Amino acid sequence: MKSENFQMPNFICTTCGTQYSESEQPPSACPICEDDRQYVRKSGQQWTTPDKLRQTNRTSIKFKEQGLIGIGIEPQFAIGQRALFLRTPHGNILWDCVSLLDEALVETINGLGGISAIAISHPHYYSNMVEWSRAFGDVPIYLHSDDKQWAMRLDESIEFWSGETKTLFNGLTLIRCGGHFEGGTVLHWAEGAGGKGALLSGDIIQVVPDRKHVSFMYSYPNHIPLSANAVERIVSAVEPFQFDRIYGAFWDMVIEQDAKSVVQQSAERYLMAIGPWPKE
Repeated sequence: MKSENFQMPNFICTTCGTQYSESEQPPSACPICEDDRQYVRKSGQQWTTPDKLRQTNRTSIKFKEQGLIGIGIEPQFAIGQRALFLRTPHGNILWDCVSLLDEALVETINGLGGISAIAISHPHYYSNMVEWSRAFGDVPIYLHSDDKQWAMRLDESIEFWSGETKTLFNGLTLIRCGGHFEGGTVLHWAEGAGGKGALLSGDIIQVVPDRKHVSFMYSYPNHIPLSANAVERIVSAVEPFQFDRIYGAFWDMVIEQDAKSVVQQSAERYLMAIGPWPKE
């Protein structure tokens, strides 16, 4: 017989980090991982819970630039992305999300002004966004409506936006690029990089290990490329915005300067690589 205080857990997929709605038993499958863009490990579908994750892992924070702090999980968990906590005079935003949240991190963030809103690039990084929202006063979570089907834990805090751009506050703009996901989004920070502008791109525009180029894919782990039209659309979507720096999805994956030219040159390189091979 269960205690009256028993609360059903929100199970978390250990491969992609997505948190699901409350249930007594783990879901039978993870639709995110069964999609062509992800994968189920050879060992099969596995789950954890927020309580268990807090016992095995911890959060880490790293200063990135004035007003920007990275938040990750150690040891690396699931996909391994880090979130970005962006502070502005008119409010603070969490860009992308991670699956772990503990009291110490909540206290640290509240000491820095708290979180006014959450925005996420695409479904692979939805993780435990609802838990984050509730911890900071049910702040709004901005997701593009084209990816609504991939939200595995719905909540009143989620605001699905549509169209090509959404202005937030203090020079912050969400830009729908598509590509990796139909609603794939980047965040433009006009005051970033010392006023030259920065893009927070998740892996919609993926900073690659040489940190001199970016790339674009439908599936990164399964090596499925995007079409030429999709890549051209991404470049076109960010063209109206000025940015000198790009913060990718992972620690140290940053294009420090001349990022707008890097995007254009990288797109040209990509299109050449997937184009028709010259006849001998």
